[in-house]
Amino acid sequence: MTDVSAYSLACFGLIGTTVADDGILERAYAEAIATQGIVPGTAAYARSMAQVHRARGKTTIDVLREIFPGNEARAQATHLAFERSFSGAVERAGVRPVPGAGEALAELAESGYRICLLSSVTRRQLGVVLGVLGWRDRIDLALGSDEVPRGGPFPDPVLQAMLRLGVDDVRETVVVQSTESGVLSGCRAGAGFVAGVLTGSHPAARLRKAGATQVLASVADVPGVLAGVGGLGPGPGLTAARVTVPRPASESLAGGAREDLAQEAARRSGPGLP
Repeated sequence: MTDVSAYSLACFGLIGTTVADDGILERAYAEAIATQGIVPGTAAYARSMAQVHRARGKTTIDVLREIFPGNEARAQATHLAFERSFSGAVERAGVRPVPGAGEALAELAESGYRICLLSSVTRRQLGVVLGVLGWRDRIDLALGSDEVPRGGPFPDPVLQAMLRLGVDDVRETVVVQSTESGVLSGCRAGAGFVAGVLTGSHPAARLRKAGATQVLASVADVPGVLAGVGGLGPGPGLTAARVTVPRPASESLAGGAREDLAQEAARRSGPGLP
């Protein structure tokens, strides 16, 4: 059984981390930008889809704002088209978990972990995926991109999960993600263990550069690795990630308790990520 004396919360990404990346996001982006005249075979399409790949892990609307800089109306219209495409694809073709993902979540839950899923899509889209998978009863919390002030690479999603699920110390949190933005979010929130997995779109070197303390083949490996870490924090071969919480003075992290968590992460980490 997994030792949980060091950690109490496990936060996982969705597409590419716990749910198989079968190209559903890319297809939804392609169909969405086509409504704006950006179609396959054009230079604009190639540039846009390259941007989608680089920005995986960021919220959908943030990706579209990068594709249509300075044109919020166009980004919002494309976002609506994305949501229709994504929901339709999930409802028609379904989604499947990464092999071993369901078992890994169950093992951690049985060991006393609280489980949270974090997604770059909105709450409505996340609900569609969870309904198809039948995972609503397997997790303690699921956060869509529209339920946090900022998505990855900012720390907000992980900090929100900590607050909602009653984590007393940011170092009690495990974050597992398949994208650079997801890993950065975990590191900047001060999570005690941040792992990258290779079932998504970003390679090991990129995940390590973002601050992953471990890069694993898949989420199925997480319970075994955590059992090896033990109850006293990072074990042999693990290097604690240095963290920072880059919160502009003009932005609130929505609550004093949340600000306390961010300040604690920054105080404990020393010099942060560049």
